[in-house]
Amino acid sequence: MTDSSPAPGPAPEAGSLVLAATPIGNAEDASPRLVRLLAGADVVAAEDTRRLHALAARLGVQVRGTVTSYHEHNETARADELLDVVAGGGTVVVVTDAGMPSVSDPGYRVVERAIERGLRVTAAPGPSAVLTALALSGLPTDRFTFEGFLPRKPGDRARTLAAVAGEPRTMVFFEAPHRIAATLEAMADAFGAERPAAVARELTKTYEEVLRGPLAELARRAADEQLRGEICVVVGGAPATEASVDDVVGEVLDRVTAGERLKTAVAEVAEATGVAKRELYAAALAARGAD
Repeated sequence: MTDSSPAPGPAPEAGSLVLAATPIGNAEDASPRLVRLLAGADVVAAEDTRRLHALAARLGVQVRGTVTSYHEHNETARADELLDVVAGGGTVVVVTDAGMPSVSDPGYRVVERAIERGLRVTAAPGPSAVLTALALSGLPTDRFTFEGFLPRKPGDRARTLAAVAGEPRTMVFFEAPHRIAATLEAMADAFGAERPAAVARELTKTYEEVLRGPLAELARRAADEQLRGEICVVVGGAPATEASVDDVVGEVLDRVTAGERLKTAVAEVAEATGVAKRELYAAALAARGAD
């Protein structure tokens, strides 16, 4: 009897660049797809090859393809080398030490180049320190921004924080343990001592801890307790401020000067700012009369 079953076809990711998320702490968070990709990829480009082999050992998977280093210092130079494999029908899997490639880690440059060359890019999603910290923070999750690592120099850090002090969305930052106390103190100065925040460290690991409270309190705790491990800081967005008629009447006058009808300008500014339209119209008339 002959076997009539079809011959096995190529892997689903053949001819693709695959960004594969790795566990951020607990190896049990690795997906079956990640295991299959590590075992079957033609090339695995790893931020740290030693960490990749250690992860593979914990997962009980043998990496049969070529393992090459791909980090911040060589990602641009090595991109076309990796993509030539993809162009030839191979599978290249990009992994970082933890989490999703290209999110504060190597990956963006090779994706950018793959798109330029018209090659297929896909992802094997999985653990994310950003989303895990956000979910555990107890702060609003409907809208948020990821700000990555802050500048190391105090002056640059202060300017960066001042630029986002009015951001209404929840913000997620990464920080190193030896800078966390100074960073929280700088955040309290820039955002206000009572701005709610959370410090999440060692996520999914044995000593996972999430500290929640006002920024000033978290800064004191960080200074006293010398927090260790990988750290995410989640900060609540700036509270909404109610605009007054005096705050926005100038915008109405500017729009009228530019040629817009007074009633139209008043209606649109009132809707955008929440001030009473009748009061704004009267204030605009009074201001024009004073001129």
